[in-house]
Amino acid sequence: MIDMNRRRFLMASTAGLLLWPLGAQSAEAPAKKDKPKSESAKDDKPKDAKAKEDSETFSQNEILAKAEGFFGSTTKGLAEAIQKVFEDKGRPNAYIAGSEASGAIGIGLRYGEGQLVRKKGKGRKVYWQGPSIGWDLGGNASKVFTLIYKLDSNDQLFQRFPGVDGSFYLVAGVGVNYQQSGAIILAPIRTGVGLRAGASVGYLHYTREHSWVPL
Repeated sequence: MIDMNRRRFLMASTAGLLLWPLGAQSAEAPAKKDKPKSESAKDDKPKDAKAKEDSETFSQNEILAKAEGFFGSTTKGLAEAIQKVFEDKGRPNAYIAGSEASGAIGIGLRYGEGQLVRKKGKGRKVYWQGPSIGWDLGGNASKVFTLIYKLDSNDQLFQRFPGVDGSFYLVAGVGVNYQQSGAIILAPIRTGVGLRAGASVGYLHYTREHSWVPL
């Protein structure tokens, strides 16, 4: 009788040992499946796109800081003008900080020079000149800060940029108008006496060298 009980005990123990790994495996949490590569790429894409945008274009805060430093003052009008351009056109990938002289007796002329600064790639000195329809007599000199969109190379800047009709925007002593040639858009920002709205009518010719010929 004792041998029979011992034998049953040994058989039950042996069966328990054989079945224990199966029970332990079923109790474990299911293994976490790896995401398909397509899903991983999808999750990372927004972060990659944001990093690319930051590396290739200027943010609104960057442009505002550079414009305030360039004009030498902080005004509500300047901030609102920059905000307006960003709302209309988005983030620029280049800008020009320069000065210009203009005058008009019915028909105006405008001459300027400045430094082209690009988010990626080297900038350079640039010049511009062009005719416009002016509202005033005499001449004036002013600073101009121009935001540039979709400029892939310096050479693309050296052409005529017509003013976009009806695009002149004025707020608190700061004016903006748009110029466009193909996909490239320029948004000159002017303050004070340099605000002659005639700059939005006609065109500006951007060149590598200074020229007195406005055409």
